[in-house]
Amino acid sequence: MSYLVSIITPSYNSEKFIAETIRSVQNQSYTNWEMIIVDDCSSDRTESIISDFINDDPRISFYQLQKNSGAGVARNQAVDLAKGRYIAFLDSDDLWKPEKLQKQIDFLSLNNAPFSFSFYECIDESGAPLNLRVEAPKKLHYWQLFFCNFVGNLTGVYDTHFFGKIPISNIRKRQDWMVWLTVLKKIKIAEPIPDSLAFYRVRKDSISSSKWRLVQHNFTVYRQFHHFNVFVSLCCMVGFLFTQLIIKPRYIKKLKSRI
Repeated sequence: MSYLVSIITPSYNSEKFIAETIRSVQNQSYTNWEMIIVDDCSSDRTESIISDFINDDPRISFYQLQKNSGAGVARNQAVDLAKGRYIAFLDSDDLWKPEKLQKQIDFLSLNNAPFSFSFYECIDESGAPLNLRVEAPKKLHYWQLFFCNFVGNLTGVYDTHFFGKIPISNIRKRQDWMVWLTVLKKIKIAEPIPDSLAFYRVRKDSISSSKWRLVQHNFTVYRQFHHFNVFVSLCCMVGFLFTQLIIKPRYIKKLKSRI
């Protein structure tokens, strides 16, 4: 049976990338999907670009927040509007490979699994490959994820029949990590599809490009999402830094240049 997949896409001043992102969804070999784009008060041409796609493809819908509120709020509204059994996430600057959804839906069906994620590759702002593939442990446990987000948000798919609709935290950054922590807390272990199925765009202004900001936002997660006191949060940050600096690099593989 072909179940509907709801694709959650927040956007903000995405005129450079949103068309390519939407086309990567339209190019999916799995065609039973809806793409819900919620815009966070963009001031560029994002809305007009998306409108052109909506006119030609009824599977794409577009909504706007009344005030700039952050990606978490935009994702929450999209999740509330979702009609699909499966929820998938794709930010407005990232890309999917054509076989992405089909492989993940097949994996979920064949393994009777409620959650799926995969490896992914990195590209720069222009879309050029950085020749890096981000992988994950073959058996990802909750506590591994607790100290480092091994799940690329652009690859995650979960089953609402099993989890319900998972609310997105209103913390302004790192909401995706909290979603996957909620997932792993319930199922305990997850296995990645050992294929690269998406392209993550590394931008100069992204959180991941600033290690110090990443540390700050992770500390906020421990304090506000887990409600730990300062001392416990600092202890958790020691584990996070060890995993980030020592363990995580083992899962980032250099690829041969395609040039």
